[in-house]
Amino acid sequence: MKLKTMAISALASSLILAGCQTSDKPQTLAASGWPAAEREKYMAIEGMAIAPSNPEATGEMGAVTGSFHGYAQRAGLEALKQGGTSADAAMTTALTQVALGAGAVISYFGIMSVVHYDAASGEVSYMNASWDTVRGEKDPMSIPGRIDAYGEGLYGHGEPSGRTALVGGFMKGVEAMNERFGKLPFARLFEPSIEIAEQGVPFTQNLMKYLEPRRNDLARLPETKAVFTNEKGEWVKEGELFKQPALAKTLRAVANQGADYMYTGPWAKKLVEKVQAEGGFMTLEDLANYEVIWGEPLVGEHNGHQVYLNGKPAYGGVHAIEALHLSKAAKIKELGHWSKSAESFKHMANLLNNGNITFLEAAMPDVVKQMLPGVDTSIEGRLKPENAEKIWKLMQAGVPLAQWADTGTKHSDTVVAVDQWGNMTAVTHTINCVVWGKTGIFVDGVSIGDPAVSQKAIIAKAGPGTRLPDPTEQGLVFKDGEPVLAFTSMSMGLHLETAQSLINYMDFGMSPKEASDAPSMLYPKIDMDWEKGTATQTVRVMKGAFSKSLLDQTGLPYLEIEPKERRLAQGLWAGIERDPKTGKLKAASHKYTTGQAVAY
Repeated sequence: MKLKTMAISALASSLILAGCQTSDKPQTLAASGWPAAEREKYMAIEGMAIAPSNPEATGEMGAVTGSFHGYAQRAGLEALKQGGTSADAAMTTALTQVALGAGAVISYFGIMSVVHYDAASGEVSYMNASWDTVRGEKDPMSIPGRIDAYGEGLYGHGEPSGRTALVGGFMKGVEAMNERFGKLPFARLFEPSIEIAEQGVPFTQNLMKYLEPRRNDLARLPETKAVFTNEKGEWVKEGELFKQPALAKTLRAVANQGADYMYTGPWAKKLVEKVQAEGGFMTLEDLANYEVIWGEPLVGEHNGHQVYLNGKPAYGGVHAIEALHLSKAAKIKELGHWSKSAESFKHMANLLNNGNITFLEAAMPDVVKQMLPGVDTSIEGRLKPENAEKIWKLMQAGVPLAQWADTGTKHSDTVVAVDQWGNMTAVTHTINCVVWGKTGIFVDGVSIGDPAVSQKAIIAKAGPGTRLPDPTEQGLVFKDGEPVLAFTSMSMGLHLETAQSLINYMDFGMSPKEASDAPSMLYPKIDMDWEKGTATQTVRVMKGAFSKSLLDQTGLPYLEIEPKERRLAQGLWAGIERDPKTGKLKAASHKYTTGQAVAY
């Protein structure tokens, strides 16, 4: 269905008028300052139900890519063109993504994880702005709610509760990155998102798909319902101009006053009141004590490359490096690509389950000790190649790691940026819940998800008032001491897609675009028997990606899915390659998204 002509015309008129700036007015990163053809191009992509063509972008001065919202990547490119760094571009893009998505799967009170290369110093930094658990939450396993992996249950069971909220660090992360690695003033990063919230954008069919199954939950609280209804109480319709005035005021306040507006200021007080009114234990102290963590990235070696990934307290980086070690133990490079070798396919399908060790250990540590005797399951242990050799031998002997599923949700978005100085920034940010969450809290236009619902065991293990480990995976690849690739990933199959794309790049010599487009295994279908505590796994692949004869030769149960079914299976990877000798850039976004690689 096409966006309504009236909404598009109104939007175009407002942007064109706003774009008629005289020479004495400052530039803007917002769409009103772009060429009209580009505004139209990227807004049209926002409204597409089927992902557009995502061609490789090449340049020498700078590049931006990401999983969704090409309009936001274009805003990030504008930051680069106007003298911003890769950090400025990445933060501008991330802020714009949230406004375009109405806070459904990413939020200004969500979380962010960043791996950054500073060309001037040659140092790689890791910034963790993930969830803090609530100090007053002493019994996380009793937090209401449950999320199933499929069907209606995906949208949650149980009663709404303020206990499902955690302390998010997204806005603190934006500010910290700008302070340490930015050149543009902090307030300028908000120009595109404020324009979107104030002037509005057409409510796309993609947003409507989010809204429809969540309508009753969003109608529960008056302030939340007001975000999606007009003064008559009528719900926004597809194609209508969608404005977010409350959000615009909040973003302006943060842009002018800093992130503390949301952590110690008026917004913080409103948040605590709302969460406590819904039975939550969050306090102003929880918010005031929040700080980003600057930690050491994890480093792994693979086929002559060094891979830098997000480190403690996250566990996603561990999963990625361990998977690379397992691929070497399984001799994937020697066997050939899994799209051409049945044995390679079978081994990859097995080793990509390594991440399940973490989730099983959080819930049943004694079971892990029995299943993996002699294996060091600490972060330090799982980074060692010899430890991966032990795990691989156990996998070959039939240890059923495939029988355990990570049921947590991974709705998120990504950004990768490289600037004219050679700085590189890789970002993942997320709300960690299914489209706004069942509790449905909004505070002055900002969505507050229910991430605790799907992470109870992890929260219990972390303890109250601590940083919660996250499963995201983003990082850098070095070759001969020089950074050559920045990458990140998202969605349910993020771990599978990261491992496969990195192996494509480092073992099979693919470009970022080739690595992203290559046939891949998706997040498997898990059928749980909750009474017996067992599960069966079916490998999922995109229809036509692999030959049927190869799939049959593996002997594994498999399911070919249509692209429209990809949301609960597809991992989305994005990357930018930089030639250290010439400075030439190659940027790629996944072909099944509305993200766009852009460069100049």
